[in-house]
Amino acid sequence: MSSDISAGGDGHKLSPESPNHNLLVPSPIVTRRTRTLSTCARATENLETGKVKSFCRSKGHGFITRDEDGQDLFVHISDIEGEYVPLPGDEVQYKLCPIPPKFEKNQAIHVNIINFTPEVHLKWDCPNEDGN
Repeated sequence: MSSDISAGGDGHKLSPESPNHNLLVPSPIVTRRTRTLSTCARATENLETGKVKSFCRSKGHGFITRDEDGQDLFVHISDIEGEYVPLPGDEVQYKLCPIPPKFEKNQAIHVNIINFTPEVHLKWDCPNEDGN
């Protein structure tokens, strides 16, 4: 079955029978690179704080729990500032940016670690612990 389906450039899969087989499916994730100026303008001016709930370097995203209301926010790898990979429990400071197309939910952008957990933090240019 997987031989009948090919992956697009961003990993989305389309059936060869699809009339749009050669088209790439746009990713629903808004990264720093794909964020428009109007979307950036919607980012809140106020800095908020929270804790890293999870972050997967190989998947390129994670979640931050807001201090204000406990809501989980999506964070993309391109929005992490600084030289260290965040770990669960790290205290972070960030801005909120609405997620298109409906702009009903927010994601964390301009994320800075302000208080590190005691565990050893890897730098972005270091290989993962599993060698990747």
